[in-house]
Amino acid sequence: MELLYQYAWIIPVLPLVAAMIVGLGLISFNQVTNGLRQLNAVLIVFFLGTAMVLSIGLLVSQLQGHEPYRYMLEWASAGNFTLEMGFVIDHLSALMLVIVTSVAFLVMIYTDGYMAHDSGYVRFYAYLSLFASSMLGLVISPNLIQVYIFWELVGMCSYLLIGFWYDRKAAADACQKAFVTNRVGDFGLLLGILGLYWATNSFDFPVIGERLEQLVSSGAMSGAIASFLAILVFLGPVAKSAQFPLHVWLPDAMEGPTPISALIHAATMVAAGVFLIARLYPVFEPLPVVMNVIAWTGCTTAVLGATIALTQNDIKKGLAYSTISQLGYMVMAMGIGAYSAGLFHLMTHAFFKAMLFLCSGSVIHGMEAVVGHDPILAQDMRIMGGLRKYMPVTATCFLIGTLAICGIPPFAGFWSKDEILGLAFQANPALWAIGWLTAGLTAFYMFRMYFMTFEGSFRGNDQSLKNKVMDFYGLLTPAFGPGAMDVKELDHDTHHSHSPHESPIAMTLPLMVLAVPSVLIGLIGKPWANQFEAFIHAPGEAVEAIAEFDWSEFYVMAGSSIGIGLIGISIATLMYLQHKIDPAAIAEKFPTLYRLSLNKWYFDDIYDAIFVKGLRRLARQIMEVDYRVIDGAVNLTGLVTLVSGEGLKYLENGRAQFYALIVFAAVLGFVVVFSVV
Repeated sequence: MELLYQYAWIIPVLPLVAAMIVGLGLISFNQVTNGLRQLNAVLIVFFLGTAMVLSIGLLVSQLQGHEPYRYMLEWASAGNFTLEMGFVIDHLSALMLVIVTSVAFLVMIYTDGYMAHDSGYVRFYAYLSLFASSMLGLVISPNLIQVYIFWELVGMCSYLLIGFWYDRKAAADACQKAFVTNRVGDFGLLLGILGLYWATNSFDFPVIGERLEQLVSSGAMSGAIASFLAILVFLGPVAKSAQFPLHVWLPDAMEGPTPISALIHAATMVAAGVFLIARLYPVFEPLPVVMNVIAWTGCTTAVLGATIALTQNDIKKGLAYSTISQLGYMVMAMGIGAYSAGLFHLMTHAFFKAMLFLCSGSVIHGMEAVVGHDPILAQDMRIMGGLRKYMPVTATCFLIGTLAICGIPPFAGFWSKDEILGLAFQANPALWAIGWLTAGLTAFYMFRMYFMTFEGSFRGNDQSLKNKVMDFYGLLTPAFGPGAMDVKELDHDTHHSHSPHESPIAMTLPLMVLAVPSVLIGLIGKPWANQFEAFIHAPGEAVEAIAEFDWSEFYVMAGSSIGIGLIGISIATLMYLQHKIDPAAIAEKFPTLYRLSLNKWYFDDIYDAIFVKGLRRLARQIMEVDYRVIDGAVNLTGLVTLVSGEGLKYLENGRAQFYALIVFAAVLGFVVVFSVV
């Protein structure tokens, strides 16, 4: 077993090697490599599968009580300054390794079916493998420098994958938006890292928190400065985990292929932010101001994402705003000191959200046979309906994921969300109230999505409805893009089916596998026998055994959580299944609130007006100043030099007496002038 720890660095290297092999093949022998599609896919899946097996071995070892393992070597040094690199295997990293590798493994299997006809099939697999490698490297990083390196690699891979269909304008804009928005957070993270090093003279996680607390307690550093540095670091997770106000990139990231949407939203990019908060928890915990900022940022994000998801018609964007809301719960949990509960929800959410996104991809795949490869028509829930009849496996898995995220027992989401709400009530009743209401909104919009997609009658053959949807988006012609198919298919009409179909086994098998943890994995976190908390708890804190479990408190908190969920489900049933309440009438009664939700609280419009258009205007003004003032001064200097040079050349006669006369006249002129003055 010790050998496994010594070679744990192989886990992120394996998918990296696979990505390099395929990438070099694409660069050097493009046609041959693309021709060996299945072979390349098998190679990448095999390497990641091996990494998954090793990760599971490390997790089992940690569960059995093996001591955390840390390996460091000198990377660079100059005088007293030394940079080290290495890896650390502890309870948190072992858990994250299993989450990342297992979800990525299933996503790659799913990809074979979803991207089967795409010309970029091999390239997509290479990107996926590189993405997984970057995330795995991040979770085993022992210090902030190494974290920052892999942090940026994760961002780069997300840029490549979100913009995978780069010839689709929406995808190109989305990847740019994700890149720029994350740079804002990353700049704050970099400043925070440098500031923490200035204060503590270390990049190591255990040392930073200990020394910073000592500096504050001794008075050597004010609490305000320490809080400022911690908030700068927190900006990194705010961007990566799509927290308010840097959340705007995540819904647009749905322009990428559905497999990467599942991976980003479940186990990689957005999880990286919550993971970093957990790693730096010893830095945040002693600073009450910072903890309050984290808690209220998460709370605001949770309710913001939920209120926007209420009116979304695109199935993937509805799930995207759901992710934003659930990430808000995790961040809020960290802010109130519920370290274990936040990471518990991260784990449960990874499995059921990956399943929900893969289900959405299965729906899109089935709808394309009817409506074609226009992403707007294939993803709009208004022209779906009745898909349970045609896609029973996908419908069942989507229902399981919906019940899990709504917090209905015994599904996984109930145990993690209920624990967060219970601890929030103890910490701050206001946070609990907002989180509790958000849970009701979650149940409503998730069952709205389920009913609109899988219940009722199929609406995909209604041409007038399709025209209405296109008019809603302001499009007169289909927004064709490469999609998960052969681009040549766009040259003629190939979709003759009048009904959707179930996806192939390569796509449905991962759904069925993910359904198992979506139902059962939450049971390890039962509050009366919380095995998860015994394994994952805040650094330096010991878990105390509960002498006697308070069942009455559990019944009250769990009952309120289930109750608000059932209320949301009931309202969704009356609106979208039984049609006893007209959603359009409610929208007409509250037009301001409806438009606010539909337009995503106008954040995109505000940011576009202030930052995009505003900065462009500023750039144009600076360019005018550069052109007229700076360039003008340079040009004027050149002109004066040219004219004076041309004039002086006629005074050149080669006689020293003449030059002496000119000097004498100049000196005499200066004497006269200064005498008068």
